[in-house]
Amino acid sequence: MNSKPGPPPLHEQPPPGLPNQVIPHSRNHQAPYMPNEDERTTAMLIHLLMIVTGFIGPLILWLVRKDSSAFINHHGKEALNNAITTIIVGIAMLAVVFATLGLGVIIYLPWTLMVLIFEIIACVEAHKGNWHRIPLIIRLIQ
Repeated sequence: MNSKPGPPPLHEQPPPGLPNQVIPHSRNHQAPYMPNEDERTTAMLIHLLMIVTGFIGPLILWLVRKDSSAFINHHGKEALNNAITTIIVGIAMLAVVFATLGLGVIIYLPWTLMVLIFEIIACVEAHKGNWHRIPLIIRLIQ
């Protein structure tokens, strides 16, 4: 009697450390979960609001829509964790700038540019429907 192993267990969220995954969503193993246009647009908007409004915009949109989709919840957490990391590093960099009488700006400006680039990449990936994880951030919101 040949028995084939069943499909792997399903996840509601992407496995940690594996970005850009299309994850199975249905319990009956019929089709992989693909976020719809509304979910992709909302996730993209969360990242855009991070660029424009800082912490407040993504927080409000994430709180309103987090229960409607695992995809929106994932991207909201990523944007908020990026905002928290940016605030923590910004405070530390400000101390370095004052301690070095302004020479620390040489370090602060590339960090700011890197945060902006990572958010733009996350915005594009969210619009494509990918489960993107932003590198180099502290993940306080799980």
